[in-house]
Amino acid sequence: MGLSLEFDAAHRLPNYDGKCARVHGHTYEVEVVLEGPVDDGSGFLMDFYDLKQILKSVLEELDHRDLNEILANPTAERIAEHIKAGLEDRLIATPAVLVSVKLWEGKNKWVMVE
Repeated sequence: MGLSLEFDAAHRLPNYDGKCARVHGHTYEVEVVLEGPVDDGSGFLMDFYDLKQILKSVLEELDHRDLNEILANPTAERIAEHIKAGLEDRLIATPAVLVSVKLWEGKNKWVMVE
C-alpha cells in the first residue's frame, strides 16, 4: 500500500558550492510504501486514514520550517532518512513494514530510501 502527502519548507545546503547554498524553498512530496499481512477481518493492511495521520505527524515537524534548524545538512537524502526514521518509530505498534520513502524535491527530482 502507498500514500503521498506534500509539505513546504526552506533550507540551504552548507556543504554545497552553488545557488543552493543560499536559503530557498521547495514544495516536497513524500511517497511511502508499506507491506505486511492483510487483516482477515478488515480486509486491508492499514486504513489509509490511519496511515495519513501517521505521515502527517512526521511531516508536521518539517512543514513550513527552516530545515537547517532540524538537520545539519538537509539534503534530500537526509530529509528522506529523517522521515523514514519517524515513520518507523510510529509504525512499530502496527503489522505494517515500511518498504520505502520517496521524497520529491519539486518537479522531476527525487530520492528514495528503502
